[in-house]
Amino acid sequence: MKVPSSYLGITKPRIEMLPLIDIVFLLLVFFIYAMLSMAVHRSLPISLPVSGAAKIDAAVSLTVSVRQNGDIFLDNTKISQEEFQAVLDDRVKKAADEKLFQVDLFADRGLSYQELYKVLDIIRYAGIANVSLQADTNR
Repeated sequence: MKVPSSYLGITKPRIEMLPLIDIVFLLLVFFIYAMLSMAVHRSLPISLPVSGAAKIDAAVSLTVSVRQNGDIFLDNTKISQEEFQAVLDDRVKKAADEKLFQVDLFADRGLSYQELYKVLDIIRYAGIANVSLQADTNR
């Protein structure tokens, strides 16, 4: 006669699904966080102002940095205001849709309003309405 295994204290092995699901979600969170921390930043290191509502947008068309002394940098290249106007006019002419053309503006927190408005006027005169002023988040 065959004795059932439950009488001998032997149980069938079980694969627990809850710990497996926990591990999968932890890996998912890890990879999402790692992907978000790899944002492309093509401008110069500038001390940005702090904003609680700031968000990172990865769709960048043009990156402009303005230092405290008023120097303008297109990506990592220093240019004059006249060259900046010419480059913007050229880029807008080449853009397929002017409404989708975006400028990310990184202005030093020590920059005066007058210098910032000079740069914003140049951007606006080029016909670009989509300007994103960049800021650091509260930490």
